[in-house]
Amino acid sequence: MSSRSTSALLYLSGVTVSFDGFKALNNLSLLVEPGEMRAIIGPNGAGKTTMMDVVTGKTRPDSGEVVFDGRADLTKLDEASIATLGIGRKFQKPTVFENHTVRDNLVLALAGLRKWHSLLLAQPSKAENDRLAEILAIIRMEEQQHMLGARLSHGQKQWLEIGMLLAQDPKLLLVDEPVAGMTDVETETTAQVLREINRTHSVVVVEHDMSFVRALDVKVTVLHEGSMLAEGTLDQVSADQRVVEVYLGR
Repeated sequence: MSSRSTSALLYLSGVTVSFDGFKALNNLSLLVEPGEMRAIIGPNGAGKTTMMDVVTGKTRPDSGEVVFDGRADLTKLDEASIATLGIGRKFQKPTVFENHTVRDNLVLALAGLRKWHSLLLAQPSKAENDRLAEILAIIRMEEQQHMLGARLSHGQKQWLEIGMLLAQDPKLLLVDEPVAGMTDVETETTAQVLREINRTHSVVVVEHDMSFVRALDVKVTVLHEGSMLAEGTLDQVSADQRVVEVYLGR
């Protein structure tokens, strides 16, 4: 299938990335449809982070196609241009402005950090206030909106950073291991947050926590040695003997 004939929001075909002779990605192909949430799993070194690096322009592939929204060739764009197209990424470790409140962190993200100083001093418009209220509700942080970032728990910082990403309204959110270090209750809340975001946005989640992946209830792609090993529901890939051998059986 060529990129010209696919309706996929994100299209990777034959993507290979080598570092000093080691193939971090090896002829990887992947399709994510508009409105889809996809979970990416696999052992350490499977290529999950490299795949996200390629999509966001941090790493250039040696070969292959990476097309976004049916038209943009991501292999020819830098990180800033790709972000402008509507691809947002949340890394595993949360980075929030700890000396600002939850609400002000979201205001900064809403402003895209371009006019943040004037926006913090000014009165937000009704539309901005409505959007802030909507995001606070989605990330379950209305009660904490006036709390400083430094006082938040690890889980709350993760939710705030997801909210900051959502404030930029990307077409595609890439979320890297969002529940690492979370309690069981926080993990379930994170699944609820991402499912709610998925009503209006496409989401790709890289994760190791299988109970969290099950709670997402989405299509799962298993990577191994830089290639796709299996794809389907969590039950389907869990029953695949190859997946059990290289990942789930460990």
